[in-house]
Amino acid sequence: MPTISMFYGIIIRLFYFDSKKHHEPHIHAEYQDQSAIISITSGQVIDGSIHQNKLRLVLAWIEIHKEELTANWKLALEGQPVFKIEGLK
Repeated sequence: MPTISMFYGIIIRLFYFDSKKHHEPHIHAEYQDQSAIISITSGQVIDGSIHQNKLRLVLAWIEIHKEELTANWKLALEGQPVFKIEGLK
């Protein structure tokens, strides 16, 4: 499960071959002891929860990097190395 970005204490990860349980492109966002699975395409929380203010940051980051995230998702599904994506500043 590679970490593709980190910002404001939030860790963003992608899992390899991760399309069986959640059948849409998504990321795993972690902050302290909370974690959420968030759709790349819709921005909806698929599973879990994360502080609302941190969720807003993740959603803004997803919107900025949607093309890169989609490319990384496709790589991860094929088991290929993914690339880092710049965090929010």
